[in-house]
Amino acid sequence: MKKIILSIPALMLLATGVANAQKVKSSAVPVATKAALVKKYPQATGITWEKEKANYEANWGGKSGEDMSVQFTPEGAFVEEVVAISPSALPAGVATYVKEKYKVTKIKEAGKVTDAAGVVTYEAEVKGRDLVFDGNGKFLKED
Repeated sequence: MKKIILSIPALMLLATGVANAQKVKSSAVPVATKAALVKKYPQATGITWEKEKANYEANWGGKSGEDMSVQFTPEGAFVEEVVAISPSALPAGVATYVKEKYKVTKIKEAGKVTDAAGVVTYEAEVKGRDLVFDGNGKFLKED
C-alpha cells in the first residue's frame, strides 16, 4: 500500500483552495447582492450561490448550472461575469500555449470573463488548473 505524505504548505494550500469557494444558501447572501443580481440579470433562474473570498458568486444555466456566473460584493457592486464558451471559441494563442506547455490538446472547460471595467480575459481549464489569458490569447497567469 502506498502512503501519501503532504507537507504543511501543501495542506495549507489544499485548505485554502477548499475555503475559497463555499456554497451558501440564498438566505445567507446579502440583500444588496441579490438585488444587484436581479437588476443586472433579470432573466437568471435556478441560481446557486457560492462565497468567493469576500464576494458572492451567482451561478445558473446549462446542464451544470454554471454556464453563467457573476460575482458581486456584499454591497452589490458588480465584480465580474464569466460566460461558459466552447474551448474552440478561445483565441488561437490559447490552444498553442496549452499544447506547448502542457503537452495536451484537450481543454476541459473554457470561459469568457468580463470585469467591471469591461476588460475581457479568457479562462481555460487544463489538467485541473485554471489558466488565464488576455483577449488576444496571451498567457497571463494560473489560478
